[in-house]
Amino acid sequence: MEVLVALTIGSIVVLAAHQMFTGVADGARAVSSERQALDRHSNARRWLKVTFLSLEPPFSGRANGVSFTSWQLTPGGWFEPQPIEIGREGSQLLARPRGGVLPLADSLMEVAFDYLLEPGADAKWVREWISPVSAPLAIRMRLGRGTQEEGRVDTLLFLVKERG
Repeated sequence: MEVLVALTIGSIVVLAAHQMFTGVADGARAVSSERQALDRHSNARRWLKVTFLSLEPPFSGRANGVSFTSWQLTPGGWFEPQPIEIGREGSQLLARPRGGVLPLADSLMEVAFDYLLEPGADAKWVREWISPVSAPLAIRMRLGRGTQEEGRVDTLLFLVKERG
């Protein structure tokens, strides 16, 4: 009888330890996955900031995307101007530098761009900017996520270098 009681208590301890270690392992995987997602998100914002600060006219901005030339780091270690297009495709915000596709955000329902005309208290944002000689002062990017009922929108603001 004592052996049966000891085996029962031992099996309960083993099952509890298994569930505890499984929970810890699942939590570690979730933390790792979220860290990777945060790294991708931060890297995308960093790339956008650097790219908009180094853009060159002509600049074409629409309500759903932008295209321009920007100084980009090459595999050889130097910078050279490259055409860039940024816009939504499906549920992703993608950048298309020369020779590749760079995903910047995913799970999007909507993407909208606005362009700052002039600084000041009465600042005017426009939905389109097409100019062969200049670029806007700033670009506002609104990323809609989730369902229409949730209405979660991330607003990103990127400064552009001095107008050319």
